[in-house]
Amino acid sequence: MSTDSNLDPQQLRTWLLAAARRDAKSFRLMYEATSPKLFGFALRILRKRELAEEAMQEAFVSIWNNAGNYNAQLAAPMTWMATIVRNKALDIVRRTDDAVEIDAAQFDSEVLNAFRDPAATPIEALQISSDARALAYCMSTLEGQHRQVVGMAFFHDLSHSEVAQKMAVPLGTVKTWIRRSLERLKTCLAKREQA
Repeated sequence: MSTDSNLDPQQLRTWLLAAARRDAKSFRLMYEATSPKLFGFALRILRKRELAEEAMQEAFVSIWNNAGNYNAQLAAPMTWMATIVRNKALDIVRRTDDAVEIDAAQFDSEVLNAFRDPAATPIEALQISSDARALAYCMSTLEGQHRQVVGMAFFHDLSHSEVAQKMAVPLGTVKTWIRRSLERLKTCLAKREQA
């Protein structure tokens, strides 16, 4: 089991560069250091161990094949890998007929923890944390179904038609709920920024 000390961004960058050169030993070390945290992230999205394991398998194959495309200027290594895991998990959500249920406040917190950049300065970390709290508060002010459709569309990256299908409501209704909810979120966030 890895600890946060194993998740040094510089070490992860070194392993990614070595994986790009097809260094299997470095890739294995990176896997051992990051897989517990990334598996937890996949499990939070998919809620079933076997589906999370499938997402992890697909994600690490993708990480191995795309390590040469990693750009340190665009994202921290853990953020880059977590994004791949997230995308693979969402692909699995789309392939299954399981309903997507979101506890918005808990999901926001867990996603932000998974994406937290250990290399961020204290000021950057504070800003991210402040923005996240503001968004979580504003999300909590939305009505239940409205919050759920926004969560499905933005946290789970589902299309409007996929959201309509999973919620069993007309597509036009989903589009209206999302548009109105985004307007409310924008107003709420603006008010909190002014406060």
